[in-house]
Amino acid sequence: MVSFFDEIRINKIKSVILIFLVIGVLIALGYTIALVYNPAFTLFFVLFALVIAITESLYAYYKGDKLILKLVNAKPAKKPEHAHLINVVEGLSLAAGIPPPKVYVIENPDINAFATGRDPKHASIAVTTGALEKLDRIELEGVVGHEIGHIKNYDIRFATLVVILVGIIAIVSGIFLRSFWFRDRDRKAGAIVLVGLLFAILAPIAAKLVQLAISRKREYLADAYSAKLTRYPEGLASALEKIMKYNKGVLKVDDSVSSLFIANPKKKIAELFSTHPPIEKRIAILRAM
Repeated sequence: MVSFFDEIRINKIKSVILIFLVIGVLIALGYTIALVYNPAFTLFFVLFALVIAITESLYAYYKGDKLILKLVNAKPAKKPEHAHLINVVEGLSLAAGIPPPKVYVIENPDINAFATGRDPKHASIAVTTGALEKLDRIELEGVVGHEIGHIKNYDIRFATLVVILVGIIAIVSGIFLRSFWFRDRDRKAGAIVLVGLLFAILAPIAAKLVQLAISRKREYLADAYSAKLTRYPEGLASALEKIMKYNKGVLKVDDSVSSLFIANPKKKIAELFSTHPPIEKRIAILRAM
C-alpha cells in the first residue's frame, strides 16, 4: 500500500516529469513549424520553442497560483467579514502541521472550493460565498480539510502545473494550426508536415486526458485525508450532498481550471469526461469509513 509520504514523493517526481514533457512537446511543435515554413530555420524555431517552454514552466511554477486565482476572480478574505472561514483554515492547518495558507473568497452562490500553490509554504485556499452561506461549521471543516489534503501531499503543485502547462500546449498548438493555412501554398505538405499537423491536433487532447485521469484519484485521496484530519467523515459527506442539491452550475470557469475545485463547477457532465469522480461514490466511501 502506498504511504502518505510516498504520495508526496510521487507528486514531486510527476511535477518534474510534467515540466520536461511539456518542454519536449513544445520543442517538437517548434520543429514542425520550421518544417512547414522554412527548414533552414529549424534550429531557430527549436531554440525559440525551448526558451518559451522553459520560461512558461518557470512562470507556472512560481506564479501559476496567482494567475489561477485571478482567472476565477478570487479576492483575499477579510478578517472581520470572513473571520469564521479564516479561523477554520488556521485551525485545520495547525492540526495538519502546515503553515496556514492564504485564504480567498469567490463571489458565487454555488458551493465550491479549491487549493493552489507550489508547496505548503506557498499555498492558497479559495472558497465560494455559497459555501460560506449554505454550509455549517462541521461541513465547512470537511471541505477545508479536503483542500488542506491537496496542500499537504503536494497535489497543488502538480495540479497548478497541469492547468498552466496544458493551457500552453493548447495555445501553441492553436497558433500552429491557424498559421498552417497561411503558409506558402506552392509548397506541398509532405508526410512529415502532415504528421506534425496531426501531432498539433492531438497534443492538447492527450494533455487533457492526462489531466482527467490524474484529477479523479486525487479527489478520493483528499476526501480520505479530510476524514482523517477532522475525525468526522460525515461533515464532508454532508457538504457533498448539499453540493448535489444546491449547485446550479453558475460558477463559470475555464475547463482547465475546473479540475482544481472540490466538485466540478459544471452542473452535469459525462463521467468519462469529468475531472471528478461521481459525488455519490465519494459520499458512499466517506460514510463507509
